[in-house]
Amino acid sequence: MMLSVKLSALKESRAHEYVLRFMFGGACTVLAGVIAKRFGPEVGGLFLAFPAIFPAGASLIESHEKRRKREAGMNGTRRGREAASLDAAGAALGAIGLVGFAAVVWFGLSRWNAAGVIAGATAVWSLVSVGLWMLRRHRHVHMPR
Repeated sequence: MMLSVKLSALKESRAHEYVLRFMFGGACTVLAGVIAKRFGPEVGGLFLAFPAIFPAGASLIESHEKRRKREAGMNGTRRGREAASLDAAGAALGAIGLVGFAAVVWFGLSRWNAAGVIAGATAVWSLVSVGLWMLRRHRHVHMPR
């Protein structure tokens, strides 16, 4: 599968779905702030890195796929779950890349300037995430589908 941008997909979401995403993302951010206040910024930062809109996004992907299949006269339950699971797999790979990002920032900020560290950390995140995606794509790493 080639990566692509499909701007027409933006029309498929309804206003209340965007509101749900923003509310859930905001709630996750507030929770990370509360955790940081109680346990310190290092622990709070781990929770802030949580992809805040993932749960809402995954449920919306599932409902959109089910609706598409239903409009075609089919039961889309299985397809909806598969689409959401693929999104979850991608989020997991991206989260693993965030571990690399965090490690570079953690060890680099005391040694180098912030702009260079952030650039390097972003490169590490990209390389790890895309590398894992390519490995998964070529089935060298067997992950649940």
